[in-house]
Amino acid sequence: MRYTGSDWKQSRRLGFSTLETGKELQKRPYGPGQHGASRKKKPSEYGKQLVEKQKLRQMYGVNERQFRRLFMLALKSKEVTGFAFMKLLESRLDNLVYRMGFARTRRGARQLVNHGHIEVNGNKVDIPSYLCSLNDVISLRENAKEMKVVKESLASIATKVGWVEVDEEKLSGKYIREPERNELTSQITESQIVEYYNRKL
Repeated sequence: MRYTGSDWKQSRRLGFSTLETGKELQKRPYGPGQHGASRKKKPSEYGKQLVEKQKLRQMYGVNERQFRRLFMLALKSKEVTGFAFMKLLESRLDNLVYRMGFARTRRGARQLVNHGHIEVNGNKVDIPSYLCSLNDVISLRENAKEMKVVKESLASIATKVGWVEVDEEKLSGKYIREPERNELTSQITESQIVEYYNRKL
């Protein structure tokens, strides 16, 4: 199942900003609930691996079945499995819509895709998990170009990532290259996730 509760509460539970802004942890950098600040039990090695997996899964908003499927694809890659896995997650349509600034959160981007507001190379795609290829052009459909939520999101972007190009006038963008590892969050130890799934295989 995909987590549908509070992103802020989930970030505090994991001790990690799933929104990549850090805002969730500024006021209360400890777990939610009455005893959140006092829970300091040392996790087992398996527990550490599970937390790393949950951090990455919750950040991208992917359910367990889809997450495992992408891991299996990464396992078949000739590249380092953990990084190949992260690049696959980055190539999801909902994530690229978010990276281009058309939505403030990945959850918001997923809604845009689900509601049929997004085109890939001129064709409507309403599957958030759709894996994009390099040089794919992602754009808002005509009936969505005046949406207030999209304009507000574009106006609020603080930083842009280097692996997408965005034309704010045309409300379209292109997936121009794969990200480098140092361009993605350093707060994920992907080798722990690989170890977690190696236990399961």
